[in-house]
Amino acid sequence: MKLSIIIVNYNVKYYLEQCLDSVLLAAKNMEAEIIVVDNHSSDGSVEYLKPLFPTVKFIENKENTGFSKANNQAIVQARGEYVLLLNPDTVIGEDSLTNICRFMDETPHAGAVGVKMLDGYCQFLPESKRGFPSPWNSFCKMTGLSKLFPHSKRFGGYHLKYLNNNAIHQVDILAGAFMMVRKKAIEKAGLLDEQFFMYGEDIDWSYRITRSGFKNYYYPQPILHYKGESTKKDVKYVRRFYEAMLIFFNKYYPNSNHFFKAVIRLAIISCGTISALQKVIKPFRSLFSFHKHINEYTYNRSEFTYKEILTGMNSFTYEKRRVKIYHPKKGITIAPDEVWIEGLKGIK
Repeated sequence: MKLSIIIVNYNVKYYLEQCLDSVLLAAKNMEAEIIVVDNHSSDGSVEYLKPLFPTVKFIENKENTGFSKANNQAIVQARGEYVLLLNPDTVIGEDSLTNICRFMDETPHAGAVGVKMLDGYCQFLPESKRGFPSPWNSFCKMTGLSKLFPHSKRFGGYHLKYLNNNAIHQVDILAGAFMMVRKKAIEKAGLLDEQFFMYGEDIDWSYRITRSGFKNYYYPQPILHYKGESTKKDVKYVRRFYEAMLIFFNKYYPNSNHFFKAVIRLAIISCGTISALQKVIKPFRSLFSFHKHINEYTYNRSEFTYKEILTGMNSFTYEKRRVKIYHPKKGITIAPDEVWIEGLKGIK
């Protein structure tokens, strides 16, 4: 078998439905399997999706085991030469899997490949390609130096903004939202580290893949990643994000300079605290702030393929444009942060 596609779901059944629709079209002429691991969703995901996608294998967990553990459950069952970790809040083009598998076939030293991720506003997501979070890169990111000098190799080594988004690059770190990994690389590097409940596991895995003798690549195939729809956006998850950064730092830099370690830890804790406070005040901020108008565009799935939608989004990366995808057969419109069902009000 060529490819095993693994998707971990938690309470995003409509986003996952759209994702699976795009994946089935992309894998139409391939020898591939699709495995969905449901982390004890309370929105009826499995009951809703199983009848719609009879060829998809569903693993139903009795609790939310976290991203790493859920993916590992499926990886050990995967039969593909390549394993794709894919978020449920993504959309891929009909040519995407063929293109990336071809690149892997032609690049035998490639351990993993990531893609050009666009959010629901047509904006490039910088986590598509990242440098290793060394103490220096982490310091520049946490202190804001990377924002002040985004195209500097010295200060911008984390998000690599000095690299062309539309070219192939060898990079250190890929995003778990779309990460195609060679099975042989997994056998050498090992499974995802289950210390990471959510966040940070892709950084750790990317690093271990390179340490095992393979290379990681960024491939400029555009996909849509709504980013955040597949995770509950609350203070607990913000805390887990920054705790993951501390786990990674302690794992790989246990003997680093005590002063530098203290600075990094302070920056991580400070950023985590600020992010948590922002989550708390966000509902009230809209009452006192001025919102800049953002253009919207609705793609009708009866008129556009997923590839055409993504190509259109990729041409609007210079400006924010909120994209909605309308599925007329289902009467469902999917947009960033919201889903509309005909006859019902919008739901989060």
